[in-house]
Amino acid sequence: PADSQPRRVHLMATQTVHYTTMALTDHLPILQILIPFIAAPLIVFIGRRELAWAIAFIASAASFVVACLLLSQVIGGGIVSYHIGGWAPPLGIEYRVDAANAFVLFLVTGIATLVLPYARKSVGAEMPKRTQTLFYSLFLLCLTGLLGVTITADAFNVFVFLEISSLSTYVLISQGSYRDKRALTASFNYLIMGTIGATFFIIGLGFLYMATGTLNMADLADRLSGQYESRTVRAGFAFILVGIGLKVAIFPMHFWLPNAYTYAPSVVTTFLAATATKVAIYVLLRFIFSVFQPAFLAETSTLEIIFYPFALLAMFAASFTAIFQRDLKRMLAYSSLAQIGYMLLGIALLSETGLMATIIHLFNHGITKAALFMGVGAYVLRSGSSFYTQLQGLGKTMPWTSAAVVIGGVSLIGVPGTAGFLSKWLLVQAALEQGYWPVAMLIVASSLLAVAYVWRLVEALYLSTPHSGQTIQEAPLSMLLPLWIMALACIYFGFETDITLGAAKAAAQALLAGSSGMLH
Repeated sequence: PADSQPRRVHLMATQTVHYTTMALTDHLPILQILIPFIAAPLIVFIGRRELAWAIAFIASAASFVVACLLLSQVIGGGIVSYHIGGWAPPLGIEYRVDAANAFVLFLVTGIATLVLPYARKSVGAEMPKRTQTLFYSLFLLCLTGLLGVTITADAFNVFVFLEISSLSTYVLISQGSYRDKRALTASFNYLIMGTIGATFFIIGLGFLYMATGTLNMADLADRLSGQYESRTVRAGFAFILVGIGLKVAIFPMHFWLPNAYTYAPSVVTTFLAATATKVAIYVLLRFIFSVFQPAFLAETSTLEIIFYPFALLAMFAASFTAIFQRDLKRMLAYSSLAQIGYMLLGIALLSETGLMATIIHLFNHGITKAALFMGVGAYVLRSGSSFYTQLQGLGKTMPWTSAAVVIGGVSLIGVPGTAGFLSKWLLVQAALEQGYWPVAMLIVASSLLAVAYVWRLVEALYLSTPHSGQTIQEAPLSMLLPLWIMALACIYFGFETDITLGAAKAAAQALLAGSSGMLH
């Protein structure tokens, strides 16, 4: 029955424990959303550029603390359920945290907290002063949307938060027009594709509501379990898959991503590359495993028809394209498309090890791309461009920045001792467990392509002659510290794997359990 108090539910094996106290920790799920959501209009209301960054940073840091507390509560397989307004689901809106989305909340809030100190110099150089206050407000709105998409257990709420993050993202990308007017067309293209994706997604939700009469994800899963042959359900699945696929940038629905990453301000690219597509991957996982469940995937042959071919195409086509790029930003954008292919391949393997590889790669790629794009932003600040011709010899004049970038590049390849190695090793292991040795060989082959485009960057930084008369200083400390934290994280999570493996294993088991993993 509905009551006036929030309720937190832990599922540990077969034991269910209910807490009805009014401690602050009971409100962590709603605080995860409210903190950045309230701070965003507060920045506009105050209207002072000097205070905008401080408010944004405090809000992001507080959100990160909340995410850490939530992760500590569910890392062992527990579930935290919060009923908005005391209205119990399925009638009320529920926020639900388990190992899968707690891991994503930790990543998104951590990246946001580190990006903001980095942003002070970068935003000052790449945006006019009159828009900088609004930038921090939009940044928090985007963060709110991403966190809301991740934490909500209501399917329509996913759409609402998806639009909040998307609308703010369109404007954030367009801020790059201060340096390059092509940011406007990149933003407009993303707006069109994002709107099409959102439309497909809401149409799919409409079909599911027509078939079940509910929008709560756990309730949806229970009511869909006997309707896999329904044309309405299958149509809903198809629309949702295409809608989320556009947000994920699944090959070949990826054309908005390279320009968006290339022409957006460096700090925006860093944040989006490390978080936005990762949240979209989480939504894809949540719907196809927790709502539709593995049995539905087996009946519809979705994995064999869609995920396998598109994942392999992305791994090779995007990597080949990245090799021939002359702009470091664009190269890293195509690299991201290839990495999305790895994540889709882990889903397609439909095993615990494959899902663990996807979830760990989601995290590892997030920190790796954050380090790389932070380095690009430092190069843009000092040299004015991210083209290879302008980066020649910067390994000598910007040694600290370049060393961190090389660490990120090595992690991107998947060299042992870095975070990127663990997820690719698990992916190969998942393929071999099922006897798919050709797939394992393709994973290794595509990683060798990453060696080619990362080597081009190393060659430009260390083996090319600097431009004559060019005097370039090292990046400021406010940019180097976040950059090196991300670079060292790439090494730390390459050796200290207990945290990522533990969270990924719990998340994979919950996802493969289908609706039983979502029961109250």
